[in-house]
Amino acid sequence: MTRRLTMAQATIEFLKQQYVERDGQRHRFFGGCFGIFGHGNVAGLGQALHQDKSFPYFLCRNEQAMVHTAAGYAKVSNRLRALACTTSIGPGATNMVTGAAAATVNRLPVLLLPGDIFARRNVAPVLQQVESPQTQDVSVNDSFRPVSRYWDRIQRPEQIVSALPEAMRVLTSPAETGAVTLGMPQDVQAEAFDYPEALFRERVWQISRQRGDAKLMDEAARWIRAARAPLIIAGGGVLYSDACATLADFAATTGIPVAETQSGKGALRFDHGQALGAMGVSGTPGANILAREADLVIGVGTRYTDFTSASKTAFQNPEVRFLNINVAEFDAFKHAALPLVADAKSALEELAILVSDYGVPSGYAARIREYREFWEQEVDRIYGLGHSPLLSQGEVIGAVNEVAGERDVVVCAAGSMPGDMHKLWRTKSPNTYHMEYGYSTMGYEVAAGLGIKMAEPDRQVYVMVGDGSYLMMAQEIATSIQEGEQLRIVVVDNHGFASIGSLSEACGNEGFGTHYRVRNNGDLSGQLVGVDFVENARSLGAVACRANTTAELKDALRAMEGHDRTSVVVVQTDRNVRVPAYESWWDVPIAEVSEVSAVSDARDQWLAGRNKERDYL
Repeated sequence: MTRRLTMAQATIEFLKQQYVERDGQRHRFFGGCFGIFGHGNVAGLGQALHQDKSFPYFLCRNEQAMVHTAAGYAKVSNRLRALACTTSIGPGATNMVTGAAAATVNRLPVLLLPGDIFARRNVAPVLQQVESPQTQDVSVNDSFRPVSRYWDRIQRPEQIVSALPEAMRVLTSPAETGAVTLGMPQDVQAEAFDYPEALFRERVWQISRQRGDAKLMDEAARWIRAARAPLIIAGGGVLYSDACATLADFAATTGIPVAETQSGKGALRFDHGQALGAMGVSGTPGANILAREADLVIGVGTRYTDFTSASKTAFQNPEVRFLNINVAEFDAFKHAALPLVADAKSALEELAILVSDYGVPSGYAARIREYREFWEQEVDRIYGLGHSPLLSQGEVIGAVNEVAGERDVVVCAAGSMPGDMHKLWRTKSPNTYHMEYGYSTMGYEVAAGLGIKMAEPDRQVYVMVGDGSYLMMAQEIATSIQEGEQLRIVVVDNHGFASIGSLSEACGNEGFGTHYRVRNNGDLSGQLVGVDFVENARSLGAVACRANTTAELKDALRAMEGHDRTSVVVVQTDRNVRVPAYESWWDVPIAEVSEVSAVSDARDQWLAGRNKERDYL
């Protein structure tokens, strides 16, 4: 049996029939398609989506933003749901490349369906086509190759019979997932083919829980029982595996402390007895001191970015060993580790049985308690700093944390705020802390917040965004109004790029080029360029106000409960009042020669830190 459909119609029909199942729970995989239509997709995928409205279509304002929305949707769904994204050829397609990179770096499933140039070529060059004098077999869609986990160009309509299942294989793979790109030439989208009915049958993709090799599991248990100063580093894989409760039990039973990466934050409640908080460059003192001394580091679902490893200076014990639990073999072998290529939940459950007689030494347990007590006092101090006339960023974070409910989600991305939130945010349940810090993408926050709200409409979503990131991509506020999805947005206004400004100062460059200032005598040293973010947000359809004190901010946040649409509160902060760094270092190379003495001094400090870096296989 066959059904005659255009390639675009067949693609949408296929996507409608895809399901995933894990632990006996089944979910429809695709929640719909985001897009902006142009001549490269309006007559193909646009026609198919118009014809079959059972597959929801969402109009966004920016192509990069819609990929961030899809990423937010997938992440809060523990990668068990996804969105498709379609664009025209040319700039519409290339606008998605940054979003694709962010999704792939963060191992989040998104399906990208950019329009492409004519497969039949006879009318080339077409509008928005980039020509190559070397070959006709290239288009801007080739730019997706390095940032996609799977890439294909559909040159004939029948090719989707094999391409679409391959795309689903990657999208649903816990180890291989990321951005999947299928370039779709505009003429092929509209071509019809007699597709086999089997292509459109309901298909359930089983998300298995891979078990670790039995011999390696026994060896891992021996390593744990021999450890005197072990440390668990919880990454995003803990949440994606739904292993938070399992980790909490394992840590409580063994007494092994847990430090969290940005993606892994929320793996434990902030008040769990073994929770040390953030790990690495933006880490807490307890986590970083115990990491420095650890004789066994147990990485669970982490890929060990330089922020986690403090540019490979975090682990200084010459006898330290690494035990990595990860579904991705590539990550499991990092740091010359004993690799348990396995699902986090299943591996922790098995290890709990194998080491049921183990507990950390009493002196080590006492140190964990001391570090936890100190950190709770430090967070209280920063939350209640009482800085004036402008608030500190730490006080803003504290106010939002106090108002946010047990299941409310906070989302943030690039800038200084992620580091502060990694340290300071008190997570109360899994999947309530949503940070894009794998690719550190400015402009992610509002768009991803929309995706989170679409996936979890019964939860409140607090978007924390700096003024620099807001100015890059605030327009999805209008999309949230269009879709009736209420976001609660906090804009922190510090007149520029505070994070890089601080780094610039540390490098001896005095914050050059990081303030929003009028050009003065050939230099960016004039008056601050003011932006009325309240009126800007109102112009996009939001309810907006300004807060100048902690009390005003809390009142504004509580008032959002009564609003029927996205709400924005703008807070000016003092960019010079920073949350300290604790027991950590980050490798940013400093100029080897300079006429500026501050740069030379910074170079000396950098060399001292560089000497502590360890080499791992």
